[in-house]
Amino acid sequence: MNYRAIRAIYLFEMARTWRTLLQSIVSPVVSTSLYFVVFGAAIGSRITQVEGVSYGTFIVPGLVMLSVLTQSISNASFGIYFPKFVGTIYEILSAPISYFEIVIGYVGAAATKSIILGLIILATAGLFVPLHIQHPVWMLTFLVLTAVTFSLFGFIIGIWADGFEKLQMIPMLVVTPLTFLGGSFYSVNMLPSGWRTITLLNPVVYLISGFRWSFYEIADVSVALSLGMTVGFLVACMAIVAWIFRTGYGLKN
Repeated sequence: MNYRAIRAIYLFEMARTWRTLLQSIVSPVVSTSLYFVVFGAAIGSRITQVEGVSYGTFIVPGLVMLSVLTQSISNASFGIYFPKFVGTIYEILSAPISYFEIVIGYVGAAATKSIILGLIILATAGLFVPLHIQHPVWMLTFLVLTAVTFSLFGFIIGIWADGFEKLQMIPMLVVTPLTFLGGSFYSVNMLPSGWRTITLLNPVVYLISGFRWSFYEIADVSVALSLGMTVGFLVACMAIVAWIFRTGYGLKN
């Protein structure tokens, strides 16, 4: 294992975050705060409580997950796509470092940035509403699993994309709608039975439900199922990345 190479990629990607602090940290925090203010004020005045929890407090886990999902994909996909775009990827490929070590460096940095961002948003939410995390260890477990999983997914998108349009297509047209429809701002149990059945086909529901349970011990689906779906998606992404290792797909083009 070439730890120096992994460290070099990791530190380079983390340094890019601090160079673009306004875009990487400040902008997502401000956007999430606006979501919180708008939804908390507009809907919270009509829906005072959801399953015994005030509406403003109820949407906090969903807002954190919304940012973690989108930023994990964005950070990892752009991190590997930009070297492809400018041609510096060939310097990495010619170095004594394996594909596996490249993924660890890029995905590790993207997941770290997303986790930091999620914790900052969580602290910011605490300025608006009182927060009490019932299961902090499980909260961190779901947060880390989600960040790593969707960073891997973003890495796959970055390898697959051959233009900036493709780089944004899946996050904008697939992931973001699924997140909004995945119970970020409401409980799935509030839906009619037919819509609830359709909503449960959305994999993001299980991520948000498990994460929300770690805060308030309320969930739309069982915690074991949420954890199983999260781990299953992680294993699927790892299998795709392993296929990339074997074939060199996208890295040699």
